[in-house]
Amino acid sequence: MTTFIIRRLLQLIPVLLGVTILVFSLMHLTPGNPAVIMAGESAPEATVRAIEARLGLNDPLHIQYFNFLGSALQLDFGVSIRDNIPVFDHIRPRFFITMELAIYGTIFAVVVGLLAGIVSAARQYSFSDVALMVVALFGLSMPNFWLGLMLIQWFAIELRWFAPTGWGDPNQIALPVIALGTAGAAIIARMTRSSMLDVLSQDYIRTARAKGVKERIVIFRHALKNAMIPVVTVIGLQFGYFLGGSILTESVFAINGLGRLIIDSILQRDFPVVQGAILVISVSFVVVNLVVDISYRFLNKRVDLN
Repeated sequence: MTTFIIRRLLQLIPVLLGVTILVFSLMHLTPGNPAVIMAGESAPEATVRAIEARLGLNDPLHIQYFNFLGSALQLDFGVSIRDNIPVFDHIRPRFFITMELAIYGTIFAVVVGLLAGIVSAARQYSFSDVALMVVALFGLSMPNFWLGLMLIQWFAIELRWFAPTGWGDPNQIALPVIALGTAGAAIIARMTRSSMLDVLSQDYIRTARAKGVKERIVIFRHALKNAMIPVVTVIGLQFGYFLGGSILTESVFAINGLGRLIIDSILQRDFPVVQGAILVISVSFVVVNLVVDISYRFLNKRVDLN
């Protein structure tokens, strides 16, 4: 296990380097000169040149990249063009809000998705199986921003059960979590059903049933654990998607998370903040995938980690 973890950590190095290259290229591919934005459209040419020299924008691209990489390793993403505050100070509080939203959304998706998938697989071709899969299809088809608006209309404006915007209080958490996690729950439900049906058709399951083992034990002790490996992969991918896909959810519910920070910074052409936020989300996604790979061994000792 230790060898596998070390090897996977080493394999992350080129991936993370690729991420930094893409994020670094973002600023240079986006129209507009950051120095002009900082100085203002009517600023003298000398002021613009001074800002370019201070930011190192006159250096060759490879020098600028290595400077950016060295600073990023120290969690220094530069300063905001908008207010001259360090980018990390903008990202840090927003990141924890987005992480909290992603965790709650993942918990919702896992609980609902696993229960729906297990029931569908255990009662294959029954009314409950068909009904749950139809609901899952609708959940997968609905954009989370549209679902968020409908939830606000139904449960916040008409019924007044929850707050329509914000984050922190219990009555502010439910709607954005449901809006974000519904599509993930549908994907997990479909994957769980498919994986469970494959496992339930195995000989050792038929043997357990022939021995008179209770169906509940067959489902949860023998089948579910072996069916979880592909499901865990989907859960890990969904968590990474929730980190990046929370942008629309945070905008709909006016949540001051990392996604909304990215949207606001794009509109204000605050490139350093956009760079830093996207880099943080990308690295988080890569780390989540590493944790998912490691978790395979704990779920099934027979998994080959070589």
